[in-house]
Formats: sequence, C-alpha cells, structure tokens
Amino acid sequence: MRVYLDNCCLNRPFDDQRSIRIRLETEAKLFIQGKIRQREIELAWSYMIDYENHANPFRERRTAISAWRKIAVTDIEENTLLLRLANELVRMGLKAKDALHIACSIHAKCDYFLTTDDLVLRKSRGIKDIRVVDPQTFIREVGL
Repeated sequence: MRVYLDNCCLNRPFDDQRSIRIRLETEAKLFIQGKIRQREIELAWSYMIDYENHANPFRERRTAISAWRKIAVTDIEENTLLLRLANELVRMGLKAKDALHIACSIHAKCDYFLTTDDLVLRKSRGIKDIRVVDPQTFIREVGL
C-alpha cells in the first residue's frame, strides 16, 4: 500500500494540540509514520512537498519533514501529464497547490492521499483515481 501525505498532514504534530481533533489527527499521523518506518506502508514524495516545506518559516519543522524524503519509495517531479491532471482537478474546485499534490499522488500510483485540510477533503470527493481521506479515516478503512 502506498500513501501520500500533504503538507497539512505532515505539519499536524506541530499544530496547537489543545484541540481534541488536532491531537487525534496527530496521533493517527504518527501511527501511520510508524508503519512507514516499519516498511508496512510505502510513502510517496513530490516536488510539491519540497516546495511547500521550503516555505515553512520554522527551520526545525522543515528539517523534520524533509527527513521523510529519504524514506519515500518514489519522488515525483513535474511533468506534462501531471499538470494536465492538476488542471482537471482545479476545474473540480480544488486550489492549484492542492490539485498539484493530488496529481502527484495519482502519478505516484498511491492508494491514499492523506490530508487534514477540510476543504481538500470536501472538494476531492469525486476523484476516482485515489482515495482522499484524513489520517483517522485511513486507519479505520485499512484496518490498522
């Protein structure tokens, strides 16, 4: 099984943990990362993760997130087919960066795209090529 974690998901442990939702999503994301470390789940990476992570103003967060790139089984670079797919996703109502992330995950042949972004979760319901869910839903669906 191959997954793609967007930057919202990757950054979740750095968010304010006073909210129960954020704490639960953090625990789920960390559990999934444990499965990735154990090689029970494959991680896909992309130039979009690098791009957004580079813009993170917190060096320790950038460093912690970029370390996952070494563990990824694939690293997707921009190409014409990916951009075409991203444009289709934008027409579905997704923002350009979110569309590029999802296009990267589809191009990487991921089974799941994991995000904690409510707008992405809502706007991606009609996508047929990948399942877009939050970390907790992923754990429930996969039965981890």
